[in-house]
Order: sequence, then C-alpha cells, then structure tokens
Amino acid sequence: MARVIAVCSSTVKGVPKDVIPEGVIKEGYGMVGDAHADCNTHRQVSLLAVESINKMRSRGYKVKPGDFAENLTTEGIDLTTLPIGTRTAVGKEVILEISQIGKDCHTGCAIFRQVGKCIMPKEGVFGKVIRGGTVHAGDEITRLPSDGE
Repeated sequence: MARVIAVCSSTVKGVPKDVIPEGVIKEGYGMVGDAHADCNTHRQVSLLAVESINKMRSRGYKVKPGDFAENLTTEGIDLTTLPIGTRTAVGKEVILEISQIGKDCHTGCAIFRQVGKCIMPKEGVFGKVIRGGTVHAGDEITRLPSDGE
C-alpha cells in the first residue's frame, strides 16, 4: 500500500520543513501556512519518497522526512514513474495532479549546504491541488484512473 509517512511544512523557503501532525491542503493553492504554496504555480505541493531519503541515509547522510523541503514524504509508490497529468488521491479528500518531476536546484539552499547533495532535482515530484482537504501520516495514496483507462 502506498501511503504518506510524513506531512511537512515551513513558513520560510530554502530550509528543511518541520514534520507536522496534519496539513490542510487548499484547492488550487497548496498547503496552508507553507512558504511554497501559491495559486500562481503548478508546483503547489511537493512529494518525495522515503525510499529516496533512505538512499541518502545508506550513503551516510543524516537526513529525515522534511529535510528536502517536501510537503509529503511517501512510501510504496514510485513517484518518478508517474506521468505528468496523473491524478492521485491522498487520504479521503485530497486529489493531486502530477505537474512536474524533478526541478532545477540552486546550490545556495540550506539542504544543499547541509547535505552537499540534493535529490529533489531528480526524485522530487510536484503536483497541483485539484481537490483540497486534510492530510495525515498514514493516509493511503491511490493512483486514480485516467479518462482512457
């Protein structure tokens, strides 16, 4: 089963996010209270697999959920293989549409300074919020069928 293992937020950009008990995700905007939320972007919510974080741990880096500034740390779903436009249900309310895989990373961010390497450029995934709601650690993530399926 694919699931959320951590919900993360920060009021400042360019720093690791704090793990929080729950997040409110607003349609067409992102996570309420998070510095990256914005209705004028297709990168409203960021996701990173714990499997990616564990690869960094196996190389000796002391990293944890939120350290790469992701909003949702996931488990059991290969995010980077989801085609752009794929919709996923997160928990009972939220629907995200995958809008970008990877990103340009700037070397001045706190994550790069702390770790010396960032996995978000290749393994981070971004989504637009199609339907908002509340998310918690443990919420199931389900790939929704596309119109052609």
